[in-house]
Amino acid sequence: MALLADADPSIALGALDGRYRPTVAPLIDHLSEPALNRARLHVEVEWLIHLTDHRVVRGVRTLSDDEKAQLRAIPATFGPAEIAELAATERVTQHDVKAVEYLLKARLAEIAPDPADQGLAELVHFCCTSEDINNLSYALMVQGAIRDVWLPKATTLVAALAALAADLASVPLLAHTHGQPATPTTMGKELAVLAWRLRRQMRRIEAADYLGKLNGATGTYGAHLAAVPDADWQQISASFVEGLGLVWNPLTTQIESHDWQAELYADIARFNRVLHNLCTDVWTYISLGYFAQVRGQGTVGSSTMPHKVNPIRFENAEANLEVSNALLDVLASTLVQSRLQRDLTDSSMQRNIGVALGHSLLAMDNVSRGLAGLDAAPEAMAADLDANWEVLGEPIQSAMRALGAQGVPGMEEPYERLKELTRGRRIGQPELVEFIHALGLPADVEARLAAMTPQSYVGLAPQLVAHLKDA
Repeated sequence: MALLADADPSIALGALDGRYRPTVAPLIDHLSEPALNRARLHVEVEWLIHLTDHRVVRGVRTLSDDEKAQLRAIPATFGPAEIAELAATERVTQHDVKAVEYLLKARLAEIAPDPADQGLAELVHFCCTSEDINNLSYALMVQGAIRDVWLPKATTLVAALAALAADLASVPLLAHTHGQPATPTTMGKELAVLAWRLRRQMRRIEAADYLGKLNGATGTYGAHLAAVPDADWQQISASFVEGLGLVWNPLTTQIESHDWQAELYADIARFNRVLHNLCTDVWTYISLGYFAQVRGQGTVGSSTMPHKVNPIRFENAEANLEVSNALLDVLASTLVQSRLQRDLTDSSMQRNIGVALGHSLLAMDNVSRGLAGLDAAPEAMAADLDANWEVLGEPIQSAMRALGAQGVPGMEEPYERLKELTRGRRIGQPELVEFIHALGLPADVEARLAAMTPQSYVGLAPQLVAHLKDA
């Protein structure tokens, strides 16, 4: 059998780099291997500039504005040529960060070719362990991916959900608790609950801290002090990390502890789980006929049953959310562990961050497209409400309780009397109105309860949707 990889080396093993690549492509610029090397170059360049700007090592001159601009252009213009160059170097060094260091030294020699400046090259990667560069690079990469790609997608999705909730705020819906008919609500209020939950998780994600460190092989600044004992290395480190737009972590081993990553991934996983809840609920509403999938009729639907339009967007999203959460959970649990002062498990683990976020992004894309293809079917919701008049047993017994508490006679055992009337059998409006008229209620209460219908018994549900404006 011919090997497909031999026939076409570009064929992807994973779905994200194959079938779904157009959807997740924005993450490539943040979380791919080339993006990691570009971030490493950025950190190395900024560290060199930081050291020279602050004259940390005596006798080394500062860089001119033009030289700084040329250095910063290295990561800014990072592309295929640099990717190939780094790959060739790494085949020799067998060390990815060392390959980045060598590339920067080569470029620095072109920018500052004067033999008197050869000492500048010694400040490239000065006093750094690889993890000093890597932890800062990953923090910047994840920060960019979340702020520039993931959060905008989530924001658009939740805004669409909130808009749908507002549109359906007053459309009555038969609720189901434990799978059984329950107190009516509105479709808009139920969607608003999910939008509210998603926005709460988004606020946590928006407020995430991205920590970084630069303190040497075991977090002691040992090499730093040995090289330049009179420098304030903690201040130098803190100002550098914070200058990158990160939060300085003052206490680490060789690695930055990754606790911030675990916290962030747990919040994203929780967002995913709420979104999964949305998928299963909307899927169920579709199966009950409360939503019709009538938009985008260019789609095939079922391959054999012409009448069907399958809720594939929500099913696809469910699967991708489950894959995303499996990865996010293992990232969160693994990254906070490191044997003694360092082991290398985090290095392999962090290379899966893009996959975890990619499946979440793909799920959000599917949910967005699924929601855009829905049309509410109020008539189907109304039919189910009209078939379940027994749900009005709750307001009637509640009104009887209130009257009994006020001393109105004849209001004894309201729950038990409604239970006898409604449990285990269907009743309609005539039976319910007859029961109400026989209770001896005050005239205003009797009129109010007799006029009530399952469609009108929705409480404050339509008004509650307005809370989304404050979320």
